[in-house]
Amino acid sequence: MRPRFIAFGIRILVFTVAATSGLAAVCFAQGAPPSLKGNTPPASSSQDSQQATPAQPDQNAPPAAPKVDPAEETSYKAFFDAGSGTPDARIQLGNDFLQKYPMSRYAESVYAGLVQAYYAKQDWKNFYADGDKALALYPDDVTVLTIIGWVIPHVFNPADPDAIKNLDKAERYEKHAIEVIGAMPKPVSLSEDQFAQSKAAVLSEAHSGLGLVYFRRQETAESVSELQQATQAAASPDATDFYVLGMDLQKLDRYPEAADAFNRCSQIMGGLQDRCKQSADAARKQAAQPK
Repeated sequence: MRPRFIAFGIRILVFTVAATSGLAAVCFAQGAPPSLKGNTPPASSSQDSQQATPAQPDQNAPPAAPKVDPAEETSYKAFFDAGSGTPDARIQLGNDFLQKYPMSRYAESVYAGLVQAYYAKQDWKNFYADGDKALALYPDDVTVLTIIGWVIPHVFNPADPDAIKNLDKAERYEKHAIEVIGAMPKPVSLSEDQFAQSKAAVLSEAHSGLGLVYFRRQETAESVSELQQATQAAASPDATDFYVLGMDLQKLDRYPEAADAFNRCSQIMGGLQDRCKQSADAARKQAAQPK
């Protein structure tokens, strides 16, 4: 399992929460208080500043922001600041927060952070459980959708009675994540370039997950299409994506392309390096054979 996903997920979590949930994660990360829109009452239209008149409710005004509990804010900040490098501490802080503040406006963000922490520990029972809780609160959380859809085909066990159902779930999650990303407005805190890079990163992960779903189903052409998109968009492509792409292309008798995919896999440090070198040599020999 690639560790870079954890750091990426936290980064995308920050940007996603700011862009779509209206929570204060980015504000906390920057050391600033959350933005509370709609708190300023409308100016009085009366010309007589001395005359006291009852305030009339503005039917078009945005709802007032919920009251801020300083202890809750401090607890959430501690959880957020814990980061991905200390999963045990983050899990403890997150569970403590949810026990104290089960109805908090930060609950979805905390569940999403816990998903990342459980991913780091490969605690799949709690990983899936808190993922379901996060998506129950916010079904469009691209961080949770993408990472669950990516993990399911990577830990796939064909002997599991729910194996096919889980692959269907992963496909649904990744496709929904791609839809959400496509419609996502740019957060004010990000430049156009930063936003494009963030979108490309999460899209790469979503296509990677879909590619492996189709590989598990032996839907080879579909797997090739998704993995090509994953590897083209990724700033740091995953060796597994190139390896599976090479195997897919071999099945389609596209040996020169398979050799290229295996060769690119062999250039990435990791456990697949030697296997990819051997597979690249084999694919080049197959490509050289007369048809």
